[in-house]
Amino acid sequence: MIKTAVILAAGMGSRIRKRAGNRPKGFLMIDEKSIIEHSISKLIEAGVKTIFIGTGYMKEEYEKLMVRYPQIKCVYNSRYETTGSLFTLYQFKNYIKEDFLLLESDVIYEKNALETLVNHSRSDVILASKLNGAGDEVYIEADEDNNLKNMSKQKEELNSIYAELVGLTKLSYATFQRLCDEANTLFQFNQTIDYEYGLVKISEKANVYVHKLDNLAWCEVDDEDHWARATTIVYPIIKAREGIPHTVKRNILLNPGPATTTDTVKYAQIVEDICPREKQFGETMEFISAELTKFVGNPEKYTTVLFGGSGTAAVESILSSVIDNGTVVIINNGPYGERMCKIAEIYGLNYLEYKSSAEQAIDMNDLKIFIKKISTNVSYLALVHCETSTGLLNDIEQIGEFCAVKNIEMIVDAMSSYAAVPIDMQKMNISYLAASANKNLQGMAGVSFVIANKDRLEKTEQIKPRNLYLHLYDQYRYFQMNKQMRFTPPVQTMYALKQAIIETQWEGIEKRYERYSKSWTTLTDGITRLGLTYLVPETHHSKIITSIIEPSNRKYNFDIMHDFFYKQGFTIYPGKIDKLETFRIANIGDITYRDIERFLHLLEQYLKALKGE
Repeated sequence: MIKTAVILAAGMGSRIRKRAGNRPKGFLMIDEKSIIEHSISKLIEAGVKTIFIGTGYMKEEYEKLMVRYPQIKCVYNSRYETTGSLFTLYQFKNYIKEDFLLLESDVIYEKNALETLVNHSRSDVILASKLNGAGDEVYIEADEDNNLKNMSKQKEELNSIYAELVGLTKLSYATFQRLCDEANTLFQFNQTIDYEYGLVKISEKANVYVHKLDNLAWCEVDDEDHWARATTIVYPIIKAREGIPHTVKRNILLNPGPATTTDTVKYAQIVEDICPREKQFGETMEFISAELTKFVGNPEKYTTVLFGGSGTAAVESILSSVIDNGTVVIINNGPYGERMCKIAEIYGLNYLEYKSSAEQAIDMNDLKIFIKKISTNVSYLALVHCETSTGLLNDIEQIGEFCAVKNIEMIVDAMSSYAAVPIDMQKMNISYLAASANKNLQGMAGVSFVIANKDRLEKTEQIKPRNLYLHLYDQYRYFQMNKQMRFTPPVQTMYALKQAIIETQWEGIEKRYERYSKSWTTLTDGITRLGLTYLVPETHHSKIITSIIEPSNRKYNFDIMHDFFYKQGFTIYPGKIDKLETFRIANIGDITYRDIERFLHLLEQYLKALKGE
């Protein structure tokens, strides 16, 4: 068990001095507690008995902590202004007599990081993570055995990049002695070098293992951008993860939504009761609205209007609220395009249906000819981005370019693409986009929303309302004035959505789509190996949901197969294409390719049983 820790805290923190004031940056407050005290508390909880702090700038601030924490001992680097972190670490050569944890004072991290180091079988371990893109990263190059080869802030100095340095390390006493010996030599030429450089220099003689945690929540705080990320994304995730009393039984939902959620999203719903008319809750909804907009557009030009209801509520709100007497062309290449036609029919809209294949890309030339032949002026075009019934991904950017030329407002149902497939509403010329909380956002069902071009939306004020609850402009205007919904929102579900948004920001939409795509490749490779086929070719596939041709076996029955998987903790979904016998597998939500591999293993067992093998 590791009983000692060293925190390097001699730096001046000049890049964030304005915020830190006359105190070291380790004393920046998050949730009414300083960064350094968050770290101290976690070290003590991990069983550390002695915490050395290497001080420099404003050393007296750290020395005050010794009164409250008897575990702390401060060691001063009097030359902190002209030396680097290795020189500060070197000051402990006469204090350290055992293995220890080495930390940086400006790192915010979840306690799982310490648990990983303390319980690791190796004596010398550098904790690393996936690249977070926050800036000022220290990149790590490792060998084939994940031992340290090089570290640098300059990518070009490395032959390859394996991970990013977190700022938490476990060092054996023997390796520390070797590091001090190396430092003696290095200091003859340069005393401003950092401890990372020292570790690289001794890595040829001492194997220092690089342990990578891809989903570790952490960040350093060097500047204002780091601070914003720490307070709005990273710390809320850490707080949520560490606040979970126990894990919830995990089911793998391979249906196209609601998707598998994290425990942190589930537990976000457990909050004190609050009236949705309170200012505090209004601020929560304001955060949700603004951040949902930022995923696809500039909040100065676009806005998000929230509704309590399924995704269909958002689609119906757009069609019933923004189309006046103009003609709308609805592209129907699946059940959800067909659903938009039904909505238009019910509201008596002047619509024309353009039918296209549910499996193949839209023929742009044919679509242009279709619209050209329409005698009335086409003002709107509505379509589904990712057809949930098959996984077909329509090329909305190409269609948007055509709409821009013809001055046609484009309406997009993005239920199964939003927060996975990158979308830029301005670039793609989307006037209105509909989505919901329970698919790629990985939130709970019950909240849908419309993201609208503000200028376009403002012009709908004069259109006579066709309904009350779903009237888009009135919902928008009321929220702008009051920061509230007109009618009672699903309060607890909103808190879950807020957490889901933060987790989406943490992962990043492009990285999320990479994860989904890897699961999709695993799925399609697997079903092909098992002799099954899927409908939509890869060139036009969303890589989000896949419609698979059912096995040609007289013993096959979807309900029986569903129940077989359900008992194993997996949920699959029936097909939705007329005259085609299919079932659907979605690879969205809080799952990975490993979950898909488990599904394929079970599918192989099921298919063998059908054949009597």
